[in-house]
Amino acid sequence: MSRNTKLFRIGIAAIAMTTAALTLTACGGTGTAASGDGGTVTVYSADGLAGWYKTQFAAFTEETGIAVNLVEAGSGEVVSRVGKEQSNPQADVVVTLPPFIQKADAQGLLEPSGIDTSAVPADVQDPAGKYVPVVDNYLSFIANPGANPAPATWDDLLTEQFKGKLQYSTPGQAGDGTAVLLLLQHLKGKEGALDYLAKLQTNNVGPSSSTGKLQPKVSNGELLVANGDVQMNLASIKDDGSKFNIFFPAETDGKRTTIALPYVMGLAKGAPHSDEAKKLMEYLLSEKAQKTVATDARGVSVRTDVRQAAGTSTDKSTPTGLVNGVEVWTPNWTDVLASLDADIAAYQKATGN
Repeated sequence: MSRNTKLFRIGIAAIAMTTAALTLTACGGTGTAASGDGGTVTVYSADGLAGWYKTQFAAFTEETGIAVNLVEAGSGEVVSRVGKEQSNPQADVVVTLPPFIQKADAQGLLEPSGIDTSAVPADVQDPAGKYVPVVDNYLSFIANPGANPAPATWDDLLTEQFKGKLQYSTPGQAGDGTAVLLLLQHLKGKEGALDYLAKLQTNNVGPSSSTGKLQPKVSNGELLVANGDVQMNLASIKDDGSKFNIFFPAETDGKRTTIALPYVMGLAKGAPHSDEAKKLMEYLLSEKAQKTVATDARGVSVRTDVRQAAGTSTDKSTPTGLVNGVEVWTPNWTDVLASLDADIAAYQKATGN
């Protein structure tokens, strides 16, 4: 399913040992989860993992009898919604991108889960146990095959060819859009990033709160270039037959750099079904579930043992193959969060977005 800010609900009914039933219903709220013999868990998640969730939630329900209710939204909206519901918590598990998961923690919206996260490297999870990555992912860009010449560098995106044919999701609203700003700050410095984005504004169609909505526009030629992320873009090619090429813009010296953008999950403060939520979180981190991340989610497992067993790939249809030869930068997300409001304000002033 493409990323967008429209909400979805997946209710997974109680399942017989040999069958699994799943209903997907568009809606404007969380609604009511399908009943399960072992209770219900409600997951608020940044959109992009619906295909993987479908199979994993069904398997989890079959194994435990616990139904799963899924609400998808944009990365920032997930946290905003949890915050607004604090007087009457609805979410049990929160899954979003950084720095929004750190924002949720800073706002007191998460609590330690106490689950076993020993298979995940300690340096990528919260020392206090409030959040842990569940699927690894990376910022990318996509180009319509009709772009001639095909873009390869950051400077290419400034050329006349892309005037009115380029769009990127808005920093501060979308996780991938925020990553564009952060990566450019890393490569060019904060002032250099603003200067570049001000120039890019000549080609930019305008703001977009959803990265996923840009994929079909690039595929059908309405746009020639947009930002995205590796997991979402590969899933769109595989599941939707999207026609675009994935690339990582290079600097003038040819060096390509991307930013790590994992899906990160935490236990919501005041979770109505805390025990069931912890069981689901442990299930999603299990070796069995994580072995399906590459094929079903088109992402990268967060478990050290699964990654080591998979090895390094050069296959460009796989996440690890795509980022092979690309430098992956992981920011200090706590530092990012500390200056994010000021950085977004400076971005808005520089671009008029």
